[in-house]
Amino acid sequence: MASQFHLADLFETVARTVPDRIALIGDSARYSFAELNERCDRLAAGMAAQGVGRGDAVGLYLYNSPAYLEAFIAACKLGAVPYNVNYRYRADELRYLFANADSAVIVHGAEFSPIVREVRADVPTLKLTVAVDDGSGEDTTGSVNYNGLIAHEPGGPWERSDADYLLCYTGGTTGMPKGVMWPHKAFFFACAGGAGFSNPRGPAKVPADIESRARDGYPLKLFPLAPLMHMAAMWALWGALLNGVTIILDEGRVFDAERMLDTAEREGANMIQFVGDAMATPLRDALRANPGRWNLAHVVNLGSGGAVFSQHLKDDLKQLVPSAGIAGGRGERESGLSGMTKNSKYGVGRFPANEFQQVVVDGRIGNVGETGFVARTGNTPIGYYNDPVKTAETFVPIDGKLWAVSGDAGRLDDDGKITVFGRGSTCINTGGEKVFPEEVEEALRTHPAIFDAVVAGQPDERWGERVIGIVSPRAGSAQPAYENVKAHLADRLAGYKLPKALVWVDEVKRSPAGKQDYRWAKDMAAQA
Repeated sequence: MASQFHLADLFETVARTVPDRIALIGDSARYSFAELNERCDRLAAGMAAQGVGRGDAVGLYLYNSPAYLEAFIAACKLGAVPYNVNYRYRADELRYLFANADSAVIVHGAEFSPIVREVRADVPTLKLTVAVDDGSGEDTTGSVNYNGLIAHEPGGPWERSDADYLLCYTGGTTGMPKGVMWPHKAFFFACAGGAGFSNPRGPAKVPADIESRARDGYPLKLFPLAPLMHMAAMWALWGALLNGVTIILDEGRVFDAERMLDTAEREGANMIQFVGDAMATPLRDALRANPGRWNLAHVVNLGSGGAVFSQHLKDDLKQLVPSAGIAGGRGERESGLSGMTKNSKYGVGRFPANEFQQVVVDGRIGNVGETGFVARTGNTPIGYYNDPVKTAETFVPIDGKLWAVSGDAGRLDDDGKITVFGRGSTCINTGGEKVFPEEVEEALRTHPAIFDAVVAGQPDERWGERVIGIVSPRAGSAQPAYENVKAHLADRLAGYKLPKALVWVDEVKRSPAGKQDYRWAKDMAAQA
C-alpha cells in the first residue's frame, strides 16, 4: 500500500490491487497491470546496472509505444527524473534540450540513432543512450539495446520520496523550451486529479486511498489521441492509470482520424482525449463523411485539454456521438489543470476563482474587473530547471504563498468566475487594443471554407500591429474572398479584432500535438 504520493508507489499499489486487469492496449503489445509493473521493474534494474540512479534525468525521445510508458515508470521507480522530448526537434534543438536537462539517459527510437550519435558528445552529463527497436532497421551503434535492459532480473526497491520530481518541457513555440519541475505529489493532485476523475470516491486524501480508487473505480478504457510527449496526454493517462483504468495507445506516426475511430470502436474506448480544435475538427469531419460507419455507443466522454476547443465543434460532436459527454479543460505546464472551461461570450472560456486559483495583477491578487494572468497556488511546480531568472518571473510569492503565474491572460468577474482570453505572450496590440489570437482563430474556424487558422500580428506604422489571419482551406472548398470572411466574422468579433488580411497556406503549421507555432505564424503574417 502506498505510503507517499509518489507516482511509482501509487502505480505499484494499483498493480497489486488489480493485477489481472488490462493496463495497456497497444498495436504492438497488451499488458495487465502486473505484467506492466514487472516490465518496469526489470527496466529499472537494467538501467540501475548501467549506473543510472536517483536524480538522473531520463529523456524520452520516442513516438508513442509501450516503451514510452515503461521508461517513464521505470525512471520514477529509480527516483530518477523522466522528461519529454519533442521528436520533431533537430540537432541544435536537441543539443540545447539534452544539455539544459543535464541528461543522464536518453531512451530513443532506433530511427533517431544517427542524430543521437551526432549530439551525444555535446552532452557532458550523458551516461547512457538506449535504443528501442522500431522496425526501422537503423544502425544503433553507441546505444544499449532496450530489450536487453528489460530482460534484466527485477530489482529494487529503490529509494524515492515526495521530493522527487518530473520535468515537463514546454514546446518552445514562443521561445526556448523550459523544463517545469513538478514534484510527484503536486503532479498527482494538480495534473492527474488526485485519481478522482471518473471515480465514485473522488480524489484521494491519503496515499493509501489509491487502493480503493483502483478497486472501486468504473471499468473504463481511456484513449488519449495526442502523443505521450505532450503533457495533455500524460496528465490524462496518469489520471486514468491510477484509477485502474485501461489505456488504449495509438502507435501511429501521424494523426489519422479514421484510424483513431477504427481503434476506438474495436477496443471499446469509453473516454477519448484529444487536444483542441486541431484534433476535434478532423474527428468531426470523419464522422460526418462516414455516417453509420462506427458504433461508438460505448463512448461516454469526448474531452479536450491543452488548446482551445471551440463551441461549434462541441455542438457538432455531441450530435454525432450522442452517448458522450463533451468536456473542454484548460491548464498549463506551469500550473496544472485550471478547470473545465465553460462557454463565454468573450474570451475563450471561463472557470471558477477560488483560494487556489486567482488572477494576479502586477504581483498582487487582482480585484473584480481587473485583467491580469491566471495563477494557482497549493500543488504547483517548484520552478524551471536551470533557469532561476524565468523561475523568479513565473513563481511569485504573494501574501506568504507561492503562486505559479501562467501565461493565460484572464479577468476576475463579479460572479466569482475567471474569463480567460488567451496567451499573453502572443497578444496583439493594435491601436492600444489587446487582441488575443485564440479568440480570433476560433471565430475563423467557424467559416465553412476554412479548415484551420492561426493569428499573429504584423508591424504597422499607424496601429503598432495589424491582426493577420493565416488560414488553410477545407478540402473541396473554393477560397473565399477576404470580404466574405470578414462579413462572416462581423457578428462574432469586435471590429478591432477582425483580421486586416488573410494569408492562405496549404497547411497551418502545428506541433505534433496540435499546438500553434506562433513563431512561424509571425513570419507568415509579415507576408500579408
